[in-house]
Amino acid sequence: MNITGDTSEASVFSKDCPSRQVLLDVTGRWGILVLAALHQGESRFSVLHRRIEGISEKMLSHTLQLLRRDGLVHRHVADDAPPQVTYSLSGLGRTVAATAVDLVELLEGCVEQFERARHAYEECTPRTEAHLPSGARHTWA
Repeated sequence: MNITGDTSEASVFSKDCPSRQVLLDVTGRWGILVLAALHQGESRFSVLHRRIEGISEKMLSHTLQLLRRDGLVHRHVADDAPPQVTYSLSGLGRTVAATAVDLVELLEGCVEQFERARHAYEECTPRTEAHLPSGARHTWA
């Protein structure tokens, strides 16, 4: 079943649908940022690493591998000495990245609203719950 309820098509709601894994790869902690950075044009690893603040080299390498596996990113090794490696978006990657960039721009444009909402949440939520790290707020005993 897909998002509209049609059972004849792919559905991210199905645990066995390949689209779910791609969704997880794209929307994971770093996938959208890598796609958005590559949306600006091909890039070398070191440039991507500097551009995406906070990502470790290991996580950038892993994220690029996932996005390559999903057919969204190309890796090109030039015949130079030493070889120069660049990353770029595939045609499918450009399509997905365009939507990712739209989401990034929407979120950036709403920063003040998010800050007001977070402030209001913290004002009306008990201190012990409001300041726990995300994921730790809901425990079921």
